[in-house]
Amino acid sequence: DQTDVPESGDWWDASYLMMWGSNVPLTRTPDAHWMAEVRYRGTKVVTVSPDYADNVKFADEWLPAQAGTDAALAMAMGHVMLKENFVDREVPFFTDYVKQYTDLTMLVTLVEHPDGHGLTAAKFLTAQDLAATGLGDDRPDPAFRTVLWDGSTGRPVAPNGTMGDRYNEAGKGNWNLDLGDLKPALSLLGVEGAEAREIALPCFEDPRGEGTVIRRGVPAVRVGDQLVTTVYDLMLAQYGVGREGLPGQWPSGYDDVTSPYTPAWQAEITSVPAEACIRTARQFAQNSEESKGRTMIIIGAGICHWFHADVTYRAIIALLMMTGCIGKNGGGWAHYVGQEKCRPMTGWFNMANAMDWQRPPRTMIGTAYWYMHTDQWRTDGFSADQITSPLSTHKLDGLHTADAMALSNRLGWMPFYPQFDRNPLDLADEAKAAVERGEAASVGEWVAGQLKSGA
Repeated sequence: DQTDVPESGDWWDASYLMMWGSNVPLTRTPDAHWMAEVRYRGTKVVTVSPDYADNVKFADEWLPAQAGTDAALAMAMGHVMLKENFVDREVPFFTDYVKQYTDLTMLVTLVEHPDGHGLTAAKFLTAQDLAATGLGDDRPDPAFRTVLWDGSTGRPVAPNGTMGDRYNEAGKGNWNLDLGDLKPALSLLGVEGAEAREIALPCFEDPRGEGTVIRRGVPAVRVGDQLVTTVYDLMLAQYGVGREGLPGQWPSGYDDVTSPYTPAWQAEITSVPAEACIRTARQFAQNSEESKGRTMIIIGAGICHWFHADVTYRAIIALLMMTGCIGKNGGGWAHYVGQEKCRPMTGWFNMANAMDWQRPPRTMIGTAYWYMHTDQWRTDGFSADQITSPLSTHKLDGLHTADAMALSNRLGWMPFYPQFDRNPLDLADEAKAAVERGEAASVGEWVAGQLKSGA
């Protein structure tokens, strides 16, 4: 079964296979036979590549998206899938999957933007927010328990499997995705008390890199003094999939070239014909429905070497999530560097972190390590506000890249090492000696005191 990504042998189980930014015959030569041989089982193979690369000759269909435009194609495919499989008709396999295995049912707060843009999406509603309304419970770590709308009781509930169940004794037996008797509402449309509200959404289609704002509507309900909607409702709004009764600017159809995320809109950017985009999206979804998730995307460095590759990846992996493919044999996400399986990873991790003589390991992202420790930051004139959202609240304005990294470390978002001005082994010896001298009750207390005093 799959862990992070499947073994290449799992390509053999796919009944619809896409190679997206991964020239398999050239860069994964020992694995390529699985891709070639699965075609004898009737599997359709689709390649997304800007040029006629080696893998294109194996494909039943070639989508020649221009280099760096993959996100536009993926968003337009998502537009078609959401409209035809969630709104125009409902595919039970898809909706059951996303309700249990994704965050599409989770509630997100809507707040007024400080610059007058109107309502914008803010943070997840949590069990801690429910405490003030009398709807909370006494489970620990309520700030880490996201909330969904339970259709059977008509109230917000924190389900199993949130981070609130991960780090305390009360969470034992609940660190899972078992919904029990809960019936998560995917959308708040039709929920008693729901109101149609227009929100502002960021859009990054401007070729100059300047963001714009789209105004579209979502259904929302009030929980105490908080106005909330679901991730799914926000997703439909972002993709431009309209529903009756909701305000905002919506595409007139798949052929609307002026509205972001339609097939015609992406054709102007990627050069992939709108008809090919629609056909691929429909076949992708149809195969996923009929095979129960055996649609796979082999993806690789053809995408991840581009700026903002992380969000391009998200646009593509969303296609697999909304059609129930992640975690299925023969389906899901076959990443280009998918050889880091559990068995070799265990050995490598022990060796790379010298765990035979020191624990716990201190690991961080390599790019940030070298950027900081080789003083590249000293000659970098880039600042974070150059890539902020058009709906930014200006918290990153004026922050140098190094400042942003320091902030992320201070907030606990990104690890960074070394964290002290001396060898951590020597520091540990000093801390232990200080505790033995009675200067502090514990090592942690002594280290915290040294940091606070600046020593």
